[in-house]
Amino acid sequence: MPAPKPAFNSLVHRISPPPVPSVQAWARAYGGAKGPLIDLSQAVPGYPAHPVMLELLGQTAASLAYTGYGPIEGERKLRETYAAHVADLYGAALVAENIHITSGCNQAFICAVMAVAGAGDTVLMTEPYYFNHETTLAMLGIGTRFVACRAEDGFLPRVEAVAAALDTGVKALALVSPNNPTGAVYPPDLLAAIADLCRERGVWLILDETYRDFLPSAGEAPHALFRRDGWQDFVVSLYSFSKSFCIPGHRLGAITAGPAFIAEVAKIMDNLQICAPRAAQAAVEQALPRLAGWREENRLEILRRAEALKDVMAGLPDWQLAAVGAYFAFVRHPFAGVSSATVAEALAKRAGVSCIPGGYFGPDQEGYLRFAFANADEEGIRALSARLDGFTL
Repeated sequence: MPAPKPAFNSLVHRISPPPVPSVQAWARAYGGAKGPLIDLSQAVPGYPAHPVMLELLGQTAASLAYTGYGPIEGERKLRETYAAHVADLYGAALVAENIHITSGCNQAFICAVMAVAGAGDTVLMTEPYYFNHETTLAMLGIGTRFVACRAEDGFLPRVEAVAAALDTGVKALALVSPNNPTGAVYPPDLLAAIADLCRERGVWLILDETYRDFLPSAGEAPHALFRRDGWQDFVVSLYSFSKSFCIPGHRLGAITAGPAFIAEVAKIMDNLQICAPRAAQAAVEQALPRLAGWREENRLEILRRAEALKDVMAGLPDWQLAAVGAYFAFVRHPFAGVSSATVAEALAKRAGVSCIPGGYFGPDQEGYLRFAFANADEEGIRALSARLDGFTL
């Protein structure tokens, strides 16, 4: 009788394979008949890192000073510099002790969730949801509950729906603003109302602000949560340096929270990675103030790309631009009853337009596609008109 095979962790094994590689495989199958591939799939900067950023990365990577282990919470200088940056942006009193540096924002989310919830607990999310958040919770054995966000509401949750869902057993509410996948930006008053609910119910508010540097208005605080008395007892903000500095391969993110929360994250981080990449931390610490003007130019460029996409979609009556903002647009495709994966695969292979199926962001999103328009330049975005006009399955 053969020996039994050892089993995989069922919480991980039942999760679908990562979605982006399958989308990239569809794009590789495109033969070029319609012209160059228009890549609107993975959210990566559609322009290179600044030469100063590259120079700093080279210098720090070649330094012996960063070849050893560093502080678990992150390099002190980066924590101080980033805390000052966030304090200035939000008009709030923040210090290094409010900051924990992580290896990317996905890791920041994992650490934040593990700090407040465990197997059998529940985290509330919105749908459409960012798929990595959903799969993170699933593999940790944390239950999920969803608040539906509809096109007619600008893909923003209704406060009364959030209130109804925040019942016993919910340990945290996870939001993304600007949103991935829809691009929807949560107004400050909506975040304030939701924060009130979280505080009243004893629920953590975990706010992923990865794309906040690409908001339509410059110099305006995305919210006033950090100015509230006692915010450190229920608010956690997540951030990524990848998009603003065009360095996703260097994996650098940050958590802004109360010192007690940061202490919990340090326990988790010590077992996940010990410390985030040190050379990249040192480089970003210097680049943060030096490249402020360049980052603002990029914000304006992304806005121009958003306007170009709006113009294109206005001329395609069969395709509906349901939401657009920051890095993303959520587009309703014209093929009723057809899965979003079928539509996205056909677009990639036959029209040379690579995008993410809406169904990857929730079971009720099959009528949509996510366009990461920040990936493409204005010329590529305007070329969408000919690719989508008259496209059939």
